[in-house]
Amino acid sequence: MPFAITATLSTLVVLGIMVLVHEFGHFITAKAFGVRVEVFSIGFGKRLFGFRRGDTDYRISLVPLGGYVKMSGETAGDGVPTSTSGDAAATAPDPGDFSAHPRWQRILIGLSGPFSNFVLAFLLMTGLYMMHNEVPTFYSQAVVVEMVAPNSPASKAGILPGDRIVRFDAEQNPTWEQLDIRAGLDANTTVPVAVERDGKVIQTSITVQNTGTSDEFDSKTLGLLPQVQGHPLKVQAVEPSMPAAKAGLKADDVIASVDGHRFTYVGSMLAYLQQTAGRSVDLLIQRGSETLHIPVQPALADDGTGHNTYRLGFLPAPPPYTVEQLSLPEAARRSAKTNLQYSGLIVEVLHKLFTRRSAVQNLSGPIGIARQTGEAISMPGWQPIIGLMALISLNLGIFNLLPIPILDGGMIVLLLIEGILRRDLNQEFKERVYQVAFVVLILFAAFVMFNDVTKLPIFSKLKP
Repeated sequence: MPFAITATLSTLVVLGIMVLVHEFGHFITAKAFGVRVEVFSIGFGKRLFGFRRGDTDYRISLVPLGGYVKMSGETAGDGVPTSTSGDAAATAPDPGDFSAHPRWQRILIGLSGPFSNFVLAFLLMTGLYMMHNEVPTFYSQAVVVEMVAPNSPASKAGILPGDRIVRFDAEQNPTWEQLDIRAGLDANTTVPVAVERDGKVIQTSITVQNTGTSDEFDSKTLGLLPQVQGHPLKVQAVEPSMPAAKAGLKADDVIASVDGHRFTYVGSMLAYLQQTAGRSVDLLIQRGSETLHIPVQPALADDGTGHNTYRLGFLPAPPPYTVEQLSLPEAARRSAKTNLQYSGLIVEVLHKLFTRRSAVQNLSGPIGIARQTGEAISMPGWQPIIGLMALISLNLGIFNLLPIPILDGGMIVLLLIEGILRRDLNQEFKERVYQVAFVVLILFAAFVMFNDVTKLPIFSKLKP
């Protein structure tokens, strides 16, 4: 099946699940509080098909990028009568109206959509870790250092590439996993370390500096980069318009060395590239039976976490993995940690966006999501697509909590303001705010989609 069709269909399924879960959160909470739900829609625009049950029209709508729940009286102010007749019973608020319920209930209804996305991400990753948790094979092997990051604690301790760590604090002959755990426990202390070099054991010490929490700490923070496999890096794919592509690097090429240095881990190569400060490097490439020398000049580019680093622009073939099945408690703990890390990265990107330290061009819209989903669904195993679904679900939850009118966060902010003022804001004023916000979001979405289109390979080839 062509990639475009695979990407489109998989994106519709993934976004459909995300939206369904989000809107179901609003729906079930509204029902629990006795709010009458008139429409539960997957998609926007014209109704295509569906069915009615009770007071609710369950429908699939024309535009599949989103969805909504329409509740009775959602746009009216607190206590606004549903009838203007003189009859006291008729002028009483409809108890099924959204606006007739206490503000705390309406705030919980607003929060329940994003909360449902957070729960979905947690369940997805928990299930993955219980059924199919892929762990790099090197993680259970001896600590053989492939590269030491410059100006890192390991570098200051005198550890060199090729060293084997035979003692780290109380751990004798640790594996990489044991070193990570011990380093987390030793955060912000100086510990004894012994390394084996050329048959001799050398004693030193290393300062474990951790500015975050112990759970977020690992050996890479120390500047210790592992030897992950017994053979050099292999190229899985090349990014368009990046230095590697311009230099002629191709998928399935084996990078035998960089300036004479042999790397088995892409992190080690990246650490070396930072030392070059952007100067050209010589790649020794094994392409089938051919051996080629390719000069490449690294470029500063986003490394995927919002930081610019010197990169060549290729995706390495994954290192060897083993599959483990975690117990429910351990899987839940690992899932919570992973989702907190994902959420932190998302919040960091948003913060940089609003403080103008990151460009809007770095964001991805529906087309960018479709490309990522198509790539993930094409990869072997469930881990890539499940991980991406969890990330998209977190993005949807966090985005909807932004204090922007027409989003859940904006509605919650307005309700909080009304609670502080102890009165409703002018209905006409709120409608104007929603209209302006809607136009701004539509223009923003159009810009992001245009940005997505310009990133497509067919357009990247036209760039100088």
